[in-house]
Amino acid sequence: MQTTIMTTPRRIATAECGAIFVSLELSRSTWLVTALAAPVGTKMSRYQVQGGDMPGLLARFSDLQHNVRHRTGQPAPVIVIQEAGLDGFWIHRALIAEGIESHVVDPASIAVSRRHRRAKTDRIDGEALVRTLMAWKRGEPRVCSMVRAPTPEEEDRRRVCRELKTLIGERIRHVNRLKGLFFSQGIGGYEPRNKDRRERLEDLRTGDGHPLPKHLKALALRELDIIELLNRQIETVKTERDALLEEARTGGCAPEPVRMLLGLKGIGPGFAGALWSEGLFRQFANRRQVAAYAGLAPTPWNSGTINHEQGVSKAGNPRLRAIAVEMAWLWLRHQPDTALARWYHARVRRLGPRTRKVTIVALARKLLVALWKYVTAGVAIEGARMKAA
Repeated sequence: MQTTIMTTPRRIATAECGAIFVSLELSRSTWLVTALAAPVGTKMSRYQVQGGDMPGLLARFSDLQHNVRHRTGQPAPVIVIQEAGLDGFWIHRALIAEGIESHVVDPASIAVSRRHRRAKTDRIDGEALVRTLMAWKRGEPRVCSMVRAPTPEEEDRRRVCRELKTLIGERIRHVNRLKGLFFSQGIGGYEPRNKDRRERLEDLRTGDGHPLPKHLKALALRELDIIELLNRQIETVKTERDALLEEARTGGCAPEPVRMLLGLKGIGPGFAGALWSEGLFRQFANRRQVAAYAGLAPTPWNSGTINHEQGVSKAGNPRLRAIAVEMAWLWLRHQPDTALARWYHARVRRLGPRTRKVTIVALARKLLVALWKYVTAGVAIEGARMKAA
């Protein structure tokens, strides 16, 4: 009796939805296709398609539809789900272009077994994705979080700020490596980013008074070549970023948010471009969605007598979250008279200076929401100063 109660509603719900539910487990060599033809039963079937073979995948979908039409006499649409990952969104866009309903899911939002040792195979994951898709189509709340795929233009536009951050990080790595090598020889005060870096290299002496060893000097010259190459690339990307912002300011796809961000004191082209390309170009329904997308939403633990805050979720866009926290520190310096800055200082005085880093994350969340309201609804930030004309 207990088994009948659990399985009967699932069969009824499946039979009422005359669609073919398909999940894709993607890899470089093979795509695992798990399908459940709801009009003909509850048994799942699995197929393999060579990785990247989109015509082969579409042919498999056509075979599934032909089989359902042969057995039921009715056409059945295909509904596809895949996890967001390294494959990007090109498969999703290709399916949409073919008229197939496609969804991309956040894999971290899918519930899994909490056993100490749980089985994990592509077959199990494929079946779990199909069940998740069916539950989501039935309207079950919070069964998963679907990802809104960016357009090709939006995806390409944010590459400029991301590449700039990558290049700057790469330059920092090489500069620190060269400084560390010199420090191991007792040499300090050398700055590889100064213009006289090559001239100073000839005059360097180790801590015991000897000139640079031959191989260490050759290594340093190669590191300087890399640093100079990165300097040129960084300047090129900055020029592209400024041109992109200028285009947006004068008549691009989103001129108003960029112009409004650049008008605030303390926000330059770097922050404005990153905020626009990473988050503010999207449509959010409320402030909770803004904070959740940046991974700054709170995660309370309230069960029984336990009630405490675990910190921010860190489940959103890590780049936008890092930008928001960095901007919060600069906001305190350039906008000290705003209500947000006063709130931060009052909270730190009340809780103690050891809470500065925790409070700055809360300030980052408030600031990001305030900027979203400012660029979308024109809600002024209390006490914020604008740049001089």
